[in-house]
Amino acid sequence: MNKKQYTYDQVGMIFLLISFAGLSLATMWRYEDDIERFQKEIEHNQHQIDSLVHEIDTLIWDREIWEHTIDIQYDATNLLSALIMVESMGNDSAYAKGEDAVGCLQIRKTMVDDVNRILKRKGKLGRFTYNDRWMRYKSIQMFEIYCDHYNLTSAEEIARCWNGGPRGMYKNATTFYWNKVQNYLDS
Repeated sequence: MNKKQYTYDQVGMIFLLISFAGLSLATMWRYEDDIERFQKEIEHNQHQIDSLVHEIDTLIWDREIWEHTIDIQYDATNLLSALIMVESMGNDSAYAKGEDAVGCLQIRKTMVDDVNRILKRKGKLGRFTYNDRWMRYKSIQMFEIYCDHYNLTSAEEIARCWNGGPRGMYKNATTFYWNKVQNYLDS
């Protein structure tokens, strides 16, 4: 049998080649890990961008709601303030347990459901939760959506329908409520 003898230089060269190959493999694995990390980072950033786009859409939607003007004999801000006083005396933490009416405008769950139905019908992305009733600005948003959807234009119509539902203007029971609101408006 013919055995080949390797010199120290040849063994060193083989060792160097094996080391270089191992180092190359390790570097490739590190690059693959970096690529995977960067892909996850890009995905995370894309989710943040999507979230910000959704937030911008919500802000535009909010602006559209606030730009809606109510053609009434009283200033819309004064009417809203009067409704808040009648409903909760201005207390954002007001809670009527028997009716499960919550917040400054004493919103019930059925109102939240109705507003969300309106939003869905209009193809809007945003939805309200029952906990949103505790926040004044969200309560006001629901109020504006409700008034706009049911095309409520006069102060009396708005107040009576807020108290008695979309057909509240035609219910005798809402007259007393309107008188209370009107007293605040006139004071």
